[in-house]
Amino acid sequence: MTDRPTHAHAEGRAPHSHRHPGVQVLGDQGAEGRKAFFIEIEARPGQEDAVVQMLRDIRACVEDEPATGPWFAVRFSATRFGIFEAFPDLAGRQAHVEGGGGKIFRDVERMNAILEGAAQVHRVDVLMSKDRFSHL
Repeated sequence: MTDRPTHAHAEGRAPHSHRHPGVQVLGDQGAEGRKAFFIEIEARPGQEDAVVQMLRDIRACVEDEPATGPWFAVRFSATRFGIFEAFPDLAGRQAHVEGGGGKIFRDVERMNAILEGAAQVHRVDVLMSKDRFSHL
């Protein structure tokens, strides 16, 4: 998998010449039921280690959140990362937004220093899941 070109590169601008809001939330809250966030993150070139540290910082915050269930940080390529995190309901997802993980994404200066563009936070409904590893 190759890195996709960023808007700044595609438009011929220097990648650090634009500012972004840090995070962009997409999708509706939806009806009550199990919820999740799928977050797409792209590091600025040379800031990959800083993004990994940001993911560690977020994970430390969610450890103390009773309504944050399965939580995964993933890497798609050298500069593209993601987070998938699930919640039992709307209230749990909102508590997470108001907690430490949300606070990290609201640090616009930090996000502009390490992210190529705003993190794309997709609000999603969990349709079904397998929550445990099977023992062989």
